[in-house]
Amino acid sequence: MPKALIIGGGVAGPATALYLQKAGWHAEVLEARPAPTAHGGLFLNVATNGLAVLDLLGLRDRLVALGHQCPYMEMWSGRDRLLGTVPNGPAGEPERGSVVVRRDELHAVLRDALAERGVPTTRGARLERIEERADGVTAQFADGTSASGDILIGCDGVGSVTRRWIDPAAPEPLYSGLLSVGGFSRVPGLEPTPGLQRMIFGARGFFGYLVRDDGEVYWFANPTSPELDRDSLRAISDDDWLAELRELHAGDPFPVPQILAAATTVGAYPIYDLPHVPHWYRGRVVAVGDAVHATSPNAGQGASLALEDAAMLARLLRDSATYEQAFSAYERTRRPRAEEVVKYSRAIGRQKSTSGSRLAVAMRDLMLPLFLRNATQNTRNNHLYNHRVAWDDTTALPA
Repeated sequence: MPKALIIGGGVAGPATALYLQKAGWHAEVLEARPAPTAHGGLFLNVATNGLAVLDLLGLRDRLVALGHQCPYMEMWSGRDRLLGTVPNGPAGEPERGSVVVRRDELHAVLRDALAERGVPTTRGARLERIEERADGVTAQFADGTSASGDILIGCDGVGSVTRRWIDPAAPEPLYSGLLSVGGFSRVPGLEPTPGLQRMIFGARGFFGYLVRDDGEVYWFANPTSPELDRDSLRAISDDDWLAELRELHAGDPFPVPQILAAATTVGAYPIYDLPHVPHWYRGRVVAVGDAVHATSPNAGQGASLALEDAAMLARLLRDSATYEQAFSAYERTRRPRAEEVVKYSRAIGRQKSTSGSRLAVAMRDLMLPLFLRNATQNTRNNHLYNHRVAWDDTTALPA
């Protein structure tokens, strides 16, 4: 049985391992973090297409039961005016809408599936270098340990060591100019938002929130900021973040100031993307998910693209004569879709930025209702959600 080393235990790594097991491979997941982090990454959207990938693993219902079903997003102005409602899933099919979950809950569902199905996972394995041989590949880790296999699959995120090994000249991630700052809160009397996430184009910043049936609020803000590395962000205290956000959104409508007033803890992350990475594989090494097509969270498709990658790569390794053939077909078939979503998500992000100009804000609030008119029935973006990996089709490789 061939063996794959999978670098990264977030979303793409465990999903790839589970699909490779279905494809008849032995997979080992090697994760840099020594232990899971509570509330790490806050929360995310798992889109309809990502749920379909989990369904093939028998994990969809387990995740949906934990999340907030969210087939619609309401867009509001900073003057408390509804600008429009857009589908968060295929237009006209709310029953197939996306779901918002805590990132650690998605990780836990995948992690539990690995344990249940006997897929080995090693923690504290931070990749330092890759050594390729004629008959295999070895991963060398910071603690002096190593692991060897037939191929290595890099699911190691936007700062991927694997990507840089594949192509030392690979482009670095592009900073969007925005941060993602968020957390969890409770506001007494605030009504749940079943089926909805609300987005507010405030005068000085973008803010989003949802309220679960039990009253827990998931919230985030996207302040414009110079680029800060993660160490600099971690050095900013929760109290300082909240003071800044409360001042930034003080003029926004209810319940934005109230959500921030009740918040106590904060997570903050710079938003990057990778519009085009020239090479997704070299030799026995291939990269998956954010490692080669990191996307901003604006389109809510990052996790789902990674899940699609996992299923497609495993299917191609199952059905191809060689790993070289599988890697080539994987990059050829996945690149156009991934780069389309990255571009689309970046365009959405540009709408979130504000110069503080009253005229710019007024023009945005005037034009958005025109653009969003009848959006709930506009099927233009349905292909983003209706994409399926043809796992059971063994008749031919993708063209």
